[in-house]
Amino acid sequence: MTSQAADRPEPVGVTRRSKISPEREQEFYDAVLEQLRECGYDSVTMEGIAASTRCSKSTLYRQWKTKPQFVAAALRSHRRTRCIDTGSLADDLREAARAAGELSGRDTKLLQALAHAAPQDPELKVALREALVEPEIAALKEIIRRGVERGEVPAEHPALEYIPAQMFGVLRIRPLLEGEDADPDYLVRFVEAAVLPALGLI
Repeated sequence: MTSQAADRPEPVGVTRRSKISPEREQEFYDAVLEQLRECGYDSVTMEGIAASTRCSKSTLYRQWKTKPQFVAAALRSHRRTRCIDTGSLADDLREAARAAGELSGRDTKLLQALAHAAPQDPELKVALREALVEPEIAALKEIIRRGVERGEVPAEHPALEYIPAQMFGVLRIRPLLEGEDADPDYLVRFVEAAVLPALGLI
């Protein structure tokens, strides 16, 4: 069972969280991410993380309940959505592309491991969406909202709704099509060649 709920030593109703220092918590997260990169999602276990960080398995279950929740928390600790506000929609989109490219190159192995596992584990799929996708989409929509408010692009422009799909789609598809990461330079060029012209900003 991928989420390992059957192994959980605490009763389902337990909600009390143990007191763990931020440094210790980050040590747990780092161990999770390292094992994901090296072994893949299916090989990561609460037992293994407990052993590698010298803590009890019950401590991890009290804090995070299931493996998908633990993995999602580790990803949130690792990824920080940048606050981008250059005063220009075109420049904001360039900076968003650059930031996405930097994360993509750094986390290729990690994302590949999770992309393989998520379709088979609904709980992981939801956790990943909450941890990775939704914050990035919200940040991108905020960039667009400011651009509309400044009058750079009309609110009813038909291309606006497709910007998240364009940005995240090219991140995912370039490794499959060309065998290379969608690095910052590639994503900025993509924005300048495809996104900005569609919005009438070039």
